[in-house]
Amino acid sequence: MNDDASQDLDPLTSDDGSMSRRSVLRTTAGAAGIAGVGLGLGTLGSTAASAAENPVAAASAPDASPARKGATMAGVPFDRRSTVRVGIVGLGNRGGSMIDLFLAVTGVRVVAVCDPVKAKAEQAAAKVTAAGQPTPAVYTNGEDDYENLCKRGDIDFVYVATPWDFHFEMAKTAMLNGKHVGVECPVALQLDQLWQLVDLSERTRRHCMQMENCCYGRNEMRVLRMAHAGLFGDLLHGAGAYNHDLRGLMFDPDYYEGPWRRLWHTRLRGDLYPNHGFGPVANYMDVNRGDRAVSITSVGSPSRGLAAYRKEHMPAGDPSWKETYIESDRTISLVQTAKGRVIRLEHDVSTPHPYSRINSLGGTKGVFEDYPERIYLEPDHSNDEWADFGAYAEWDHWLWKEHADPPGGHGGMDYMLVFRLMQCMRLGLVPDFDVYDAATWTSPVPLSHLSIKAGGAPQQIPDFTRGEWKKARSGMDSEQPAE
Repeated sequence: MNDDASQDLDPLTSDDGSMSRRSVLRTTAGAAGIAGVGLGLGTLGSTAASAAENPVAAASAPDASPARKGATMAGVPFDRRSTVRVGIVGLGNRGGSMIDLFLAVTGVRVVAVCDPVKAKAEQAAAKVTAAGQPTPAVYTNGEDDYENLCKRGDIDFVYVATPWDFHFEMAKTAMLNGKHVGVECPVALQLDQLWQLVDLSERTRRHCMQMENCCYGRNEMRVLRMAHAGLFGDLLHGAGAYNHDLRGLMFDPDYYEGPWRRLWHTRLRGDLYPNHGFGPVANYMDVNRGDRAVSITSVGSPSRGLAAYRKEHMPAGDPSWKETYIESDRTISLVQTAKGRVIRLEHDVSTPHPYSRINSLGGTKGVFEDYPERIYLEPDHSNDEWADFGAYAEWDHWLWKEHADPPGGHGGMDYMLVFRLMQCMRLGLVPDFDVYDAATWTSPVPLSHLSIKAGGAPQQIPDFTRGEWKKARSGMDSEQPAE
């Protein structure tokens, strides 16, 4: 049922071979499919191996990136404004909860909401009025009504929390209509789409950001500050993951609207959700701010978990029995940076496993590992015994000192993400991360798929910054601004 015969399905088609409604949306990118030249980088095979053998030399080679169509967005601040006017597209599990956090931040007004399911949009609108804000405009007229939301003249920022299939087109539409945009993970699914978002951000002068909440976790932000202060010495390696047993949720018809997330397991073999693990470690290592990710090598296990779960839990005749799963149950990738550092990424949502993002960082003076959190640093520790990470609370980021008990889910990181982004927009600051980070953190989606298909052959990660990575600049490790 899950043999290799079906593993070259074009990811732009549905599992029965027909073009899906959401697939049609993506054809405007000019992609021919992730398995082919639709990646937009068909000549990378000859350079990927050399990048893995000598990442420093590869990073210094002549830039093969497409010509820039506008000035860089690295270090570009928002325009200052007293109130940030927000439009929210997608009001399911994620968007329906994140709206509460936008409403909880001072200086933010939710102007419009959009979802083709009218009841969800109306419920969100009721939350807005209950918070004491004017009734928002409601867009529920089909899957394309978000375009009308983006055309409004009274919106500064569009937040996208829809199924992955829509992310690229919605981010693109928001920027073309003069809006900054934040997109849930992943920001897009193909390399040529990532390049288009980079180009559009530069041309429209609007920021396009991956709404990566895990970068704002308390442990992640503490490790970030410790790393930048030199407590780990010279950084050597890190690891991040999304190991989260989603089998029950992916087969639950009420949790995800339709089988959209499960269907991606019929289309790609690689790491479908790298951002939660990649983003924090990239921040530790100043990727795109003094270092850059050069190549990725991926391997994947057989695909067995979803089929086994279906056999045990789903009745005969359920539509899922028509699906053939090809996604590796466990994908492991090694990313090499220009400075020779190594980042290990893992993805596993199809087998029994306690939740873990791994979140590890090692250097010449010691190592931190999460899940459970523990640390070993010289000269503080000895005898090869893990120590209490809680003893380093003094290194907490100012956000966590200012908001010790934040509202919202995921331990408060969701609120920190929204608060900080809205603060940057209100005060006219440079965002903590930008379109280059979004593209880099998402690039393992198509590239890990290609690497696995090529027997683990390394794939070059594009320099989305077009050389700007060589310049040190600020990122997540920010100073507390004066309000």
